[in-house]
Amino acid sequence: MDIKYTSTEEIKQYQATLLPCTLAYLQEYSPFYKRMFQRDRIDISEIKTLEDLRYIPFTNKSDLQQYNEDFICVPREKLIDYVTTSGTLSDPVTYAFTNKDLDRLGYNEKVSFECAGAKPGDMVQLMTTMDKRFVAGLAYYLGMRSLGAGVIRVGNGIPELQWDTINRMKPGIIICVPSFILKLIEYAEENNIDYRKSSIRKAVCIGENLRNQDFSLNILGRHIREKWDIGLVSTYASTELGATFCECEYGKGGHHLPELVICEVVDDKDRVVLPGESGELVITNIGLEGMPLLRFRTGDLVRFHYEPCQCGRKTMRISPLLGRKNQMIKFKGTTLYPPSIFDILEDIPFISCYQVVLSSNKLGTDDVNVRISVKEDRCGTPEDVIKAVKDKFRAKVRVAPEVEIVPDRELKSEVYNEKVRKAVKLVDKRNNVPE
Repeated sequence: MDIKYTSTEEIKQYQATLLPCTLAYLQEYSPFYKRMFQRDRIDISEIKTLEDLRYIPFTNKSDLQQYNEDFICVPREKLIDYVTTSGTLSDPVTYAFTNKDLDRLGYNEKVSFECAGAKPGDMVQLMTTMDKRFVAGLAYYLGMRSLGAGVIRVGNGIPELQWDTINRMKPGIIICVPSFILKLIEYAEENNIDYRKSSIRKAVCIGENLRNQDFSLNILGRHIREKWDIGLVSTYASTELGATFCECEYGKGGHHLPELVICEVVDDKDRVVLPGESGELVITNIGLEGMPLLRFRTGDLVRFHYEPCQCGRKTMRISPLLGRKNQMIKFKGTTLYPPSIFDILEDIPFISCYQVVLSSNKLGTDDVNVRISVKEDRCGTPEDVIKAVKDKFRAKVRVAPEVEIVPDRELKSEVYNEKVRKAVKLVDKRNNVPE
């Protein structure tokens, strides 16, 4: 029977049986973990349960940066694909895969897309890049190929080319960053494309939150749905995770793939939290051959949900991302995370584009500067615009950042920089941000 449909206890026991093999592999083949086990006198034979993982130190992003090659567990000739992480939290890290790892990656995405409702024979338009050392586009392609779906590799950006492809080839599913859907809609409206009658019935969304913590659509999700009544499926993944949390049709959080990754959530004191509490996601890869990670701190703040899903899966589900640990903002006595700022800006109809800039002041606290561009049909003076934005912030989070109006073309060229894989909505210039 598929492990994802068994009980929570059976899933836990199943993962416990896989753990010793994972530890033995790391002890034999990983220079980094072999050194860690010797240094900290860890006897892996004593790590018998998932709870016993707490006796093993965490792996941090700085470890990957400083000792990158020491995480490689196979001879160089077995490594056939190289990528780098996105560098959202810090400098990018090189990551390498074997043939077996790519098969595992394809399996991960196949199962995830099945969870999202994709079927053999579906036609899928891929609106993410497969180049620039980016693993996601390759993963989606491998997964769809394994599923038996047709893939149209258009790449990111260029709404004109996206719509030309949709009209020519009639795909039913698109894979993209959700904010790009609004750009597709905007282009369609400006060019008299009847997007509501297009072949698209579903979007599998990556890289940005679509939902609130109660799983209702957030402001970005609602804006998309109000314009275009298509299915919206949210996902969460990362290069280091080596797995995907993908929603099913009920949209109540991304489903865990227990055969691929062991997950923990820890608090600020490095203790595993109680069920339902939030904290930092810590992952241990299962079945990776090239560069497996043990108790890796992702920096992402989440919570797990354990009640059975209507789809029949008994796996735990991950919440929408609460924020990133080292992106916490202390601003005028209020604790904020970038997603809450983005939500406010998404809800202001006259804003065309935005970017949030964080910096440190002389007092050692955080300053927040919001750069916006304004749609052409907006009436009122620049002062009126700035006041309206600040009033919105005060109403939502009780504090208001500095607001700067920037020419639309200039701001969009910075936010949607072709040299960067993700939209640069946040620029963190603080000098006191922890690793």
